[in-house]
Amino acid sequence: MTQTHLRRGIEFVEAELPYLAPSDTPPYRYTYDPPPGVAKEVGELDHRRTRIWSGWSESSALSLDVHGFSIGTHPTPFTSFYDADAIERDYYPEMERLVLAHTGARRAIVFDKNVRHAPSADTPTTFLGRPARLVHNDYTTTSAPQRLRDLLDPADAEAALQRRYAFINLWRPIVEPLRDAPLALCDARSVAPETVVTSALIYPDRRGEVYRLTYSPQHRWVYFPDMRVDELIFIKCYDSLEDGRARFSAHTAFDDPSCPAGSPPRQSIEIRTLVMW
Repeated sequence: MTQTHLRRGIEFVEAELPYLAPSDTPPYRYTYDPPPGVAKEVGELDHRRTRIWSGWSESSALSLDVHGFSIGTHPTPFTSFYDADAIERDYYPEMERLVLAHTGARRAIVFDKNVRHAPSADTPTTFLGRPARLVHNDYTTTSAPQRLRDLLDPADAEAALQRRYAFINLWRPIVEPLRDAPLALCDARSVAPETVVTSALIYPDRRGEVYRLTYSPQHRWVYFPDMRVDELIFIKCYDSLEDGRARFSAHTAFDDPSCPAGSPPRQSIEIRTLVMW
């Protein structure tokens, strides 16, 4: 039995997750230098030791509409993950086709990418970033419709807002097996509204919002140790339907205590899509 198989047989790990500390002050973060005298960021981290279950034993049962995320084997011929132009030219259309097939939606638009590799993140002019160690969800009930309006022309946007739409991220490692800084996802059924906090993102030309979570022992976390390049996670970041299905899935990178010493830094790609029915 290989080391990969041994690690994929892990039942759970316990690790610290970076929650938002409870506060009466609404959290926010400037993406640029704020005005003099204004703090760039408000919202203390609350690191909580949390049980994170391996999701491999239940992987075939996971659902975007029930859990807020799912995983499957989705090989890609694409290999130029450090070429931004190639990603947009060749990988974007492939991911649009994949998310349409997975959701049954009518239309999909890829509009952004995150390629993570911490050792390269400080290189001048790079588009690479670090794993995001922050329990969060990418959109709120305010920022999701606004993002749709930003992406579509006014007539298309107003028509799309009358129907179901969703923001879904497609996440995969680009070097395998992924052991450093894996992605933890919170089962949407375990998230009570009182643990969800709106946090502002302030840009030079606009204001966005994300959700952050305060700690609850009821949260159920899942991860997938030793993911391969041909395995991909779908993450629902917003669903316009309010019919009891999962509307979002909080997630974060974390430090896996079972990660073997000397494992290479995580390398991954996340594609952001708007899908419309």
